[in-house]
Amino acid sequence: MVGSPYLRRRDRYERVMEGWVDNSHADAFTLTAQIRDDDLGVEVSAVATPSPRYEIREARARILFAGPGPDDPDLAAGFGALAGARMVGGFSRRLAELTGDRRGAQHFIDAGIEVARLARQATKLPPERAKTAEGGGAWACWQLDTTGWIDLPDSCFTYSAGGKALFGIRPVTTSMVPELYCPPPGARVFSRKKVARLERIDTRLLLSHSMFDEAHGFEIRYEIDLDAGTIVRAESETPRLPYVGICDEPQKKIASLVGQPADRELRKRIQTLIGGSSGCAQLYDLTADLLKLLTLD
Repeated sequence: MVGSPYLRRRDRYERVMEGWVDNSHADAFTLTAQIRDDDLGVEVSAVATPSPRYEIREARARILFAGPGPDDPDLAAGFGALAGARMVGGFSRRLAELTGDRRGAQHFIDAGIEVARLARQATKLPPERAKTAEGGGAWACWQLDTTGWIDLPDSCFTYSAGGKALFGIRPVTTSMVPELYCPPPGARVFSRKKVARLERIDTRLLLSHSMFDEAHGFEIRYEIDLDAGTIVRAESETPRLPYVGICDEPQKKIASLVGQPADRELRKRIQTLIGGSSGCAQLYDLTADLLKLLTLD
């Protein structure tokens, strides 16, 4: 069976994430993510170093608003314990250990994960290196990406050998800008908004997830036949991509989800179906985040 705890009292659910990166320190960024729905709004913020360390120097969290039920102020207060943690493998587990199963824990965990994702959107390269992005075009930016962020190589098709090979074969344009590589002091470097929606209509469950920021424009949509327990529609629109001419390729893989059983193993299967070095990291994340809102048996 396919269901969602977020649809127990309603037929439609919406969650909004807004995040931003401020160049607040000479060698670190302030990363902030807010997650809101009708029941709860939370914020997680961290001062953290860029790639390759991704180390949190200080962190804080707060409840923006809460619906009926007791608040848990200690849950937000405990985020200071993240100081010294690195936002690399195992960070999600660290967040889960910090929050436990208290009310609002999943909202705070998800906001912390978004903070870690924001850390991958801006870096601090020497000014002379960053200037090559001004007139060098997509190839110069791609080279800056793969040196500015230690975890980008082979994280998706664009940063794989297959993606690299498309330079010179077809036109490639980029939405990357020099400020993402060497931002001005005090500047808001990057901002992102994501909206996830679930809607139950008779025997169908409609899912959508959008993301818009300086480098990405995504809108993905899925439809699940609740009687059959399978995905019957999977489509996306990408009005903005970091590298048009390369990033387009893995977007086609979303069609591979049509016919897939909506079961517990789906979260694992999407890693090879739409993620990995032949897929798209953003398409994978947006899909995985939707699946986290469901119960799949």
